[in-house]
Amino acid sequence: MSINVRRYKMLSDFPRVSQFLRENFGKYYENGSMTQPHWEYIHTHPFFNYKLTHRFGIWEEDGQIVAVAVYEMNPGECYLNTKPGYKHLIPQMIEYAEKELSKSEQGIRTLEFWALDHEKEFIEALINKGYEKVWEDLINIYPYTKGFAETILPEGYSMISLEDENDIQKIHTALWKGFDHDDNPDDDLDCRLHMQSAPHFRKDLTIIIKSPDNCYACFCGMWLDGFNDFAYLEPLATVPEYRKKGLARAALMESMRRTSTFGASYCIGGANSFYTKIGFTTICKDAKWKKEWRA
Repeated sequence: MSINVRRYKMLSDFPRVSQFLRENFGKYYENGSMTQPHWEYIHTHPFFNYKLTHRFGIWEEDGQIVAVAVYEMNPGECYLNTKPGYKHLIPQMIEYAEKELSKSEQGIRTLEFWALDHEKEFIEALINKGYEKVWEDLINIYPYTKGFAETILPEGYSMISLEDENDIQKIHTALWKGFDHDDNPDDDLDCRLHMQSAPHFRKDLTIIIKSPDNCYACFCGMWLDGFNDFAYLEPLATVPEYRKKGLARAALMESMRRTSTFGASYCIGGANSFYTKIGFTTICKDAKWKKEWRA
């Protein structure tokens, strides 16, 4: 059968791409750096540009998805995922992305791809197309065979899940300040409600640590793939005034412990040194490759 290339239709294709990403993942990012929980999370993120998702590319053979090209938040960046046996599509996918997923400013087009260090064919194709590596992140996982460290919260602090309490204003304030925006959150509470509308958002896996003054000091969101045996951390944030107290570690350990009861055997975390300090292990690297050209 011939391979058909078409645009993404968000309402009908979201679950189909979700299933493709689940089935295509393999162990430890075997086939591309976009996971299904990541895919689902970005669709409810307040910065996600849903108006241009029709630019996403889908490659199908005999009605089955074999490859996708998508951005995370906005045009100018791209993630490619291909089924095993379809790596020959990568040069074509790069050309598609340059046309549909690049951004243009003052007559200059820019596109950035994320490629894992074991994706040799992808990296070779990027180099052949004139891309240069400009950034590199670590992919860190926590194997549950290490167990979950017992943690003692500072006096006056308590741990709950969103099943126990779900104060949207406090969540908004914690994430706004926790990601270092400033001390004055805006009033967009609907963005937080929207993020809880994802099909696989789990209140019971989302852990909050409350401060002695009843504020949300730390927020730890956790997702299950539902097909593979991993949990996916997103987001994890501690309000600046409550940092250096072990809150993030405590929340993360509890959230991971809960996912283990649903079949997860490891958790995918962040790239900074916090994770390796608490027992996460680096399994590969994810690099950003960039190209600029005159439109």
